[in-house]
Amino acid sequence: MPVTSRNTDTRRNILDAAQRIMARRGFSAVGLNEVLSEAGVPKGSFYHFFASKDAFGEAILRSYFTDYVADMDRVIAGADGSAADRLMAYWQQWRQTQSVDDCQGKCLAVKLGAEVADLSESMRLALKEGTDAVVDRIERAIVAGLEDGSLSVDGEPRAAAQVLYDLWLGASVMAKIHRSPAPLDTTMTATRQFLHL
Repeated sequence: MPVTSRNTDTRRNILDAAQRIMARRGFSAVGLNEVLSEAGVPKGSFYHFFASKDAFGEAILRSYFTDYVADMDRVIAGADGSAADRLMAYWQQWRQTQSVDDCQGKCLAVKLGAEVADLSESMRLALKEGTDAVVDRIERAIVAGLEDGSLSVDGEPRAAAQVLYDLWLGASVMAKIHRSPAPLDTTMTATRQFLHL
């Protein structure tokens, strides 16, 4: 069947509905009928758009990370000030989005990471590629900060980017567990220290 604008819109509606629901409840707890109902799509049409629930999960993650890194690029490129200011604007946005809904957050890497990495190799790889893309952008921001003198790190920019991303992921999990933004606030302080700001 040829790809049409209507097909693309319907597929996108399904993915968007799934992201909203799975950000709250995870992957395994959500049934396909619930997602299709939320998207306003007839139940019989799911397999027209996705070959399996695994393929659906992979598509959700790829769509999520495509949107996430585009937004990340806007935040890091669009903020005023030095490269360090722009990178800190990204971390501030992270803190805000992970503090919503009693610190349950909106990050699918946080919500689904451990769950789907064991369920499906294709979803694990989609998570890996998506998180690598995030770390790539953090690394570029660190390099820009080193070039304009607005920050410094001990060691290589890639290793620093990976440490910071891992730190923020862990803090987001802890914020969910404690239902408190305190781990995010501690991580913000540690990030400033790590970047010598």
